[in-house]
Amino acid sequence: MRDQAENLRQKMLESQGAQGRSIAIVSGKGGVGKSNFSTNFAINLSRLGKKVVVLDMDIGMGNVNILIGKTAQYNLKHYLFGEATLAEVMYEGPHNLKYISGGSGMSSVMEWSKEMVDALFSAFEQLQKSYDYILFDMGAGATNWSLNLINSIDEIIVITTEEPTAITDAYSMMKYIHVRDPEKTIYLLCNRAYSREEGQETLNRLDSTMKQFLKKEVILLGSLPEDPVVRKAVREQVPFSIAYPESHISKTLKIMVQQFVERNQVEVHGYNQKNRFLSKLRSIFSKGSD
Repeated sequence: MRDQAENLRQKMLESQGAQGRSIAIVSGKGGVGKSNFSTNFAINLSRLGKKVVVLDMDIGMGNVNILIGKTAQYNLKHYLFGEATLAEVMYEGPHNLKYISGGSGMSSVMEWSKEMVDALFSAFEQLQKSYDYILFDMGAGATNWSLNLINSIDEIIVITTEEPTAITDAYSMMKYIHVRDPEKTIYLLCNRAYSREEGQETLNRLDSTMKQFLKKEVILLGSLPEDPVVRKAVREQVPFSIAYPESHISKTLKIMVQQFVERNQVEVHGYNQKNRFLSKLRSIFSKGSD
């Protein structure tokens, strides 16, 4: 197993060139609209000409393909077991967006065979070379597998709502991430805000708490409004940014994504119209192999 870990490190050293940005989209609890945000965020990136792939890592409860209105015959598990190629588990969504369903049974990392581990890194390596953005739509809450993956990813988008439990859970998630990697870039988004003022207040509270207790600066993406078109789009299985492009939430998200790409840290509120990833993930697997 030590030889395996050393081989992985060597492959990492040999992997040079342009690398896509790996971004995990997380929440401390369910019901905050994470998968809906992930899907529409990715679509807006694609509209800007970016090459984007979404990995639906909500194990056993994948939603991205449902929101897009498609059925995924194969998932990442099929690829890891050699039952399908990477191309076969990758599906095309709107505006040339690509996505991969995570499937189930991905939490037992310690039980993976050498072939599965090699396949995993080969997939991530190929995706980083081929795409501008690799978005990981993580399941709500925390498992050993998901936390290890989150710790490896370059940037994190944490989603909360105005609900007290969502705010508390978002802080707990950011604290966990920060303690393990103080240099990690963390973005914060308030979803389903009932007003611009309430969304801003929610973000300011979390921002102040992070600064006061953890001395951590987070980037405030802003807030997305509570909008009835979201539920309608889910029922229609068409992403809201495509089904209702003139809605408040679609217009707000469009501006937010443009500023995200430009790395503009100015907040956007509703009604306001280095390759660290693979090296860190390999390190985690190597420790488990020793």
